[in-house]
Amino acid sequence: MSTVHAKPSQTSGGTFGSKGNFLVIMVMILGVFVAILNETLLNVALSKIMADIGIEPSKAQWLSTGYLLVIGVLIPVTAYLIQRFTTRGLFLTAMGLFFVGTCIAAIAPGFGMLLAGRVLQAAGTGLLFPLLTNVVFSVVPLEKRGSAMGTIGIVITFAPAIGPTLSGIIVEHFSWRVLFYGVLPIALFVIIFAYAKLKNVTETTNPKIDVLSLLLSTIGFGGIVYGFSSAGEGHGGWASPQVLTPVLIGLAALTLFTWRQLKLKQPLLDLRTFTYRIFRVSTVIMMIVMMAMFSAMMLLPIFLQNALGYSPLEAGLVMLPGGILMGIMSPITGRLFDKFGAKWLAIVGLALIGNTLWQFASITLSTSYSTIMIMNTLLMLGISMLMMPVMTNALNELPPALYAHGTAIISTLQQVSGAVGTALLVTIMTISSAGYAANAGNVPAAELKALSLIAGMRSAFLLAFALVALAWLASFLLKRAVPPQGDNELNGHRAPAH
Repeated sequence: MSTVHAKPSQTSGGTFGSKGNFLVIMVMILGVFVAILNETLLNVALSKIMADIGIEPSKAQWLSTGYLLVIGVLIPVTAYLIQRFTTRGLFLTAMGLFFVGTCIAAIAPGFGMLLAGRVLQAAGTGLLFPLLTNVVFSVVPLEKRGSAMGTIGIVITFAPAIGPTLSGIIVEHFSWRVLFYGVLPIALFVIIFAYAKLKNVTETTNPKIDVLSLLLSTIGFGGIVYGFSSAGEGHGGWASPQVLTPVLIGLAALTLFTWRQLKLKQPLLDLRTFTYRIFRVSTVIMMIVMMAMFSAMMLLPIFLQNALGYSPLEAGLVMLPGGILMGIMSPITGRLFDKFGAKWLAIVGLALIGNTLWQFASITLSTSYSTIMIMNTLLMLGISMLMMPVMTNALNELPPALYAHGTAIISTLQQVSGAVGTALLVTIMTISSAGYAANAGNVPAAELKALSLIAGMRSAFLLAFALVALAWLASFLLKRAVPPQGDNELNGHRAPAH
């Protein structure tokens, strides 16, 4: 497979190598920020949407599950799309889909049209982050990639953090449609600015697409994300056909997909990335960290609202300081990565995450709001120390011909691990809560509900702690990645194992 990328700039003109590169990436970052912000805006507003358009929770959950499903299906295809189409064309298409989807969702009279709008938004969002990451690795010199990815990390972490808080404020005072109307002007500005200023920074090839691989990828990743998302949102137990059937079908399709990719000369998703040891280890660490982050983002608001009686807005505000700190720390950790590498950032970050999860497992009804906020902020500090550095280090090890594939693989597995982690932790919480309630004896009903919830949360956080402990041990295997020499195009079928 022959993929030719633009060479990274060798000038010393700032983090991104040149002013031209800076402009390209800043335009794309703004588009990614809007898309990711929109992803978290809707969760707090679901109850208002259900009341307004008259739908049940089982239908409303599709506004979130369907969004995740489209992204999970689309991301594996981004490696092909990035090689087939120009940077400018693909970015404008992605933002165009997002803009049209936002318009449709804003004016939707009923559920069907609202879901269609969300699907189009997700199609745009799924393209944007892998495209941005690939552009960074194509144009930014190796020694500055940490700082560049740290800059990107500001929006990647800040947008989800302010999403629930912003949504809570808007929904409390305005219609939920304002969530979509408010995004439209920014998305339109990005499209106009990108049309005028965005240049192509990677050359395209004409790779063949294997239709069977595309079908297996869609069924495989789509089935797994849908099944685990259904379980995670409480719409079916593990034995429920709604969960078990798509997961089993997805696993079978994914097995066939993997086998086929290893046989093809031009695979849809090049799995030779896993022959690089640092990439393998880093991917496992990032998947576990995603599970830990989702555990806090999901369980803490539940505890604050259902056990301590706080409002949705107050529950959302707990997450805000941590998100702001992640945004502040992201460029700092990027520069530290450029200077020292990813290993010790990951070791210290994972130790901090593990300690915080252990503290969460000791939470009680008397734990104060401020204490929970501080613990969550420390958790996000730990995550900020390793997420972008570990990802950058993983991709640094790959030859340029595999950047698009490596980005697509990491993005896909993060999406899948988020869905799997959420489902797993909800299940552990539910089982432990039910077990506590069954053996609690004569405890008043109101108190029993809160105590059962705490018991379930403790078990879920202990599981998250155990997973992070494994990731912490794996982090000692990391070292500074060095791209292979003379292997830019990866002609042939084998890559050197490390």
